[in-house]
Amino acid sequence: MRFFITGGTGFVGRHLIGHLLDCGHEVMALVRNPAKFQLKHLKLQTIQGDPMQKGAWQNQVGQVNVLINLVGRSIFDRWNEAIKQEILESRVVSTRNLVEAIPSNSGQTMTLINANAVGYYAGGNEVRTETSAKGNDFLSDVCEAWQNEALKAEAKGARVVIARFGAVMGSNGGALQQMLPVFKKGLGGKIGDGSRWFSWVHILDLCRILEFSATQDRIRGVVNVCAEPVTNAQFTKALACAVQRPAFFRIPEFALRLALGETAAVILAGQRVTSEVLPRHGFQFRFPEIHEALQHLVQ
Repeated sequence: MRFFITGGTGFVGRHLIGHLLDCGHEVMALVRNPAKFQLKHLKLQTIQGDPMQKGAWQNQVGQVNVLINLVGRSIFDRWNEAIKQEILESRVVSTRNLVEAIPSNSGQTMTLINANAVGYYAGGNEVRTETSAKGNDFLSDVCEAWQNEALKAEAKGARVVIARFGAVMGSNGGALQQMLPVFKKGLGGKIGDGSRWFSWVHILDLCRILEFSATQDRIRGVVNVCAEPVTNAQFTKALACAVQRPAFFRIPEFALRLALGETAAVILAGQRVTSEVLPRHGFQFRFPEIHEALQHLVQ
């Protein structure tokens, strides 16, 4: 298959492109500066362009079978109104430009897999699946606007998959990279009483799920890209075990709010998200449990 990737220079994008190439697929990657894109492969073509701007790159979109959009400004910053606007626009505008580039009724069914996040759902102890209702906060609204922009591709005859990511676990990026130095020093610990839920996925399984979704025509709509959710206490214990260090500290919730402001709500809300779609279509996780996943990543 031929893939067109936007957001390919980020943590998830680099892993995904490598995975697709290893599986024998052809990849076109939209990058702002091809000279700085280090990955080289006979089946990899870099296209210069900015997904936030319309341009000549949009003419290349009709040459592939599958579009995967991973563009989105990091949410892990101390929010103010300007940053919140960047978080929203980076997702909505990039998606809009990609959907605009899809040829209308070209005679072949194109697939758009658009990233999204479990932040769409309300927090709490209730299990959330692909059919669960939207939450009622800033990130929920962002995820909804992001999703709605992607679904406009259906009017052009495309099959659309909304991939709602949990926290992506990888050894060289993502959330785990920020946590590892602290835990390796024995300074890790749970947040509050550790009861809040944490939805996650190993980077390898994320890449496998995106490829699986691209090749399974029956899959469309929302797909929760999450392994088995755990509580913060369970995650803390598993990571401490993986690095063979104690994790006795406890981070008070008020301290997190003081340090991160409104952004702390993302961590403190917690979502208990799982997928009903993936097992129904036969997907099997390589790393379904957090203990095994962390042992693999920190070895």
